[in-house]
Amino acid sequence: MLMNSLVRRVLAACAFGAALLLVGCGKDAPAFQNLDITGNAQFGTDFALPDTAGKVRTLADYKGKAVVLFFGYTHCPDVCPTTMAELTQALQQLGPDAKRVQVLFVTVDPARDTPNVLAQYVAAFNPTFVGLHPSDTQLAKVAKDFRVYYAKVPGKTPDSYTMDHTAASYVFDPSGKLRLFARDGQGASPWVHDLKLLLD
Repeated sequence: MLMNSLVRRVLAACAFGAALLLVGCGKDAPAFQNLDITGNAQFGTDFALPDTAGKVRTLADYKGKAVVLFFGYTHCPDVCPTTMAELTQALQQLGPDAKRVQVLFVTVDPARDTPNVLAQYVAAFNPTFVGLHPSDTQLAKVAKDFRVYYAKVPGKTPDSYTMDHTAASYVFDPSGKLRLFARDGQGASPWVHDLKLLLD
């Protein structure tokens, strides 16, 4: 069951990446290590989602920072904690520039990821990370806007389900422009490389 779940996530991410392969391939495009989707108007350009304190957050709240918009859930057994740890390492390696990066974790499992659970989860990786807790309706909208796949996979008990979801993040530059589609589980180095380019 777990292997099938992982295969579905990988295939979804691969199909998505293939559809974007030619985006941002101009001569003067920066040499990003993640997929450059600069100028692709088909994707969400903003969001309006409540944080764990109930305050609605948008890109405008983080003007001047590179924003990593990451979709996942706290009960994720593999991809989510790995990527969160990699982002933590990347920010450590960025040194003072880390203050100009904001990681936003959008839960795709708002039923189990209560605001309190979500707040503790993101803070365990880095106190600057922010958890976003959408309602079911808000989640459906932002997932559609950013073409994020998510689906509940039943477990042996009602509470032991897992969530299949797109294994990737979106990255905005400090001006609020959507720039990158970043695959999860890539290690800290590509994050450091690409965030430095966006912050220059």
